[in-house]
Amino acid sequence: MKAWWHMEAGKDRDRFGTMLVETARAIAPNLTIIDGIIGHEGNGPSGGEPRSLEWLGASADVFALDRAIVDILNVDPSLIPTIIASQRLGLCPEVEQIQFPHLSPDQLQIHDWQLPDRLMPIDFGAPRVLKSTFKHLYIRFIKEPMAAYGGR
Repeated sequence: MKAWWHMEAGKDRDRFGTMLVETARAIAPNLTIIDGIIGHEGNGPSGGEPRSLEWLGASADVFALDRAIVDILNVDPSLIPTIIASQRLGLCPEVEQIQFPHLSPDQLQIHDWQLPDRLMPIDFGAPRVLKSTFKHLYIRFIKEPMAAYGGR
């Protein structure tokens, strides 16, 4: 469904941010882990510059983790659509309310993190959505059943 969601909400950054937050709220993960070993700053991820960060983050609260990362990167939270949406929905705590068992964001803070020059639309066009849908249907209804019966 990822491609369909991108096509549906990807043209509007606020709507896309809300969709991501609503999806995270519906899934309600017990644990979220973020890999901050190497980040892509600037016009990433596909056009970004790799940057060694050398940290991992984990939390039982996906929205607290998201908020902490924004603080580590020293980015204004009002620029991040998922933070805006999670705050509007009352899901995102302030950094001061989050307990950090090891290092706090101010101990990891990066003062020169480069954001993209401009936010790019993240919608997927119809050809990409159709390709993704047919690939999913092929795997689900043809490839998997053939593999299940292939050893007989």
